[in-house]
Amino acid sequence: MAFTLRPGTLVVASAFPDPPFELMEEGASTGFDIAMMQAVVARLGLKLERIAYTGADFDNIFDGLKKRKYDAVSSGTTITPERSETVLFSNPYLEFNQAVAVNHDRTPHISSPADLGGLVAGIQSGNTSEFVARRWLAQKLIADIRYYPYDGILNALDDLKAGHIGLVIKLFPVISWLVKADGQLSVAFQVPTHEKLGIAFAKDNVELCNAVNAALEELQSNGELRQLQSRWFLLNSNG
Repeated sequence: MAFTLRPGTLVVASAFPDPPFELMEEGASTGFDIAMMQAVVARLGLKLERIAYTGADFDNIFDGLKKRKYDAVSSGTTITPERSETVLFSNPYLEFNQAVAVNHDRTPHISSPADLGGLVAGIQSGNTSEFVARRWLAQKLIADIRYYPYDGILNALDDLKAGHIGLVIKLFPVISWLVKADGQLSVAFQVPTHEKLGIAFAKDNVELCNAVNAALEELQSNGELRQLQSRWFLLNSNG
């Protein structure tokens, strides 16, 4: 296909760790996004090549599209007006809220933003959780925001356990996955942001975007996308 950087190959960038979208299991990359993109390329007659994005700020992942380092970004990516100014998005294929993780041993009373009581929020640089954190900071519901590099989410959770911060804001399925086996941390509540996720392309690569949209539509109509959702998103995203 002429609209990919290399004929016969779709090069896709993703940021790790971001389970259940992207994660490593026994040295191999896996997750919802990877399984979905494998199904997409199968319908396009292409081979999938994955690139792990290692930047500290997630929003900089889109620079690789403009610089033609890869064909697409598939990484649990929220479609926003700001991002849409510089990249082209596929039709949305999932919708989730942001959620708040707390140390329930230290702050068992938290169940809403009103309960945050001036705590410090931890977020990843370039993550859409920043919109929530900045709003709460302006409303004086939190005392401050501490930024972590995108691959530093586990450090943020360690700081939450140690009491250095009071909460971590992250997309619901991701933060739920990260704390599900932790005895101290839990998801206290969701924030109704209703974020729609999509695959990003270079702004001028309309042909590739249209081809992927057609593949996604087929995956939706034949039930395969729903099967992938059932496999990877075990928790209720609307709860």
